[in-house]
Amino acid sequence: MAANFKLNGKVFAIPPDLKDVTLVEYLRDHLGQTGTKFGCGIGSCGACTVHIDGQAERSCQTVLADIAGAQITTIEGLSFGGKLHPVQEAWITEQVPQCGYCQPGQIMTAAALQNENPNPNDQDIRDAMNGNLCRCGTYQKIRNAVRLAAGGQIK
Repeated sequence: MAANFKLNGKVFAIPPDLKDVTLVEYLRDHLGQTGTKFGCGIGSCGACTVHIDGQAERSCQTVLADIAGAQITTIEGLSFGGKLHPVQEAWITEQVPQCGYCQPGQIMTAAALQNENPNPNDQDIRDAMNGNLCRCGTYQKIRNAVRLAAGGQIK
């Protein structure tokens, strides 16, 4: 029997011949989910961050064999019912993106933080977002957007 996983609410079988393929590669090359970006390939930059069972995880460090039975959410599945996630709304309001390459991973990390801690303080935000790199340096705008999504004030 083939192992399955859910991606953005839809069930997919894990092809036995691809069980050692990374999740980021499978998402992009086989399922057309190109919102998840390939960055460094070693789990250091955060561009490939997705939610696995609600937790922010690096998809470049996860192989398909490790997600059997898991619920995966990508940036494409973060909004629901035609409504953007509060973090996505805050990203727009704060005009966070510059080049935009890191943004899906940043947003997925921030959304996981909000799910875990709906009212993060500045240190919580710094700690959660610490492993996500932005070459454009929009870190203050990112923190402001995370704070705004949590209903906090912009500093």
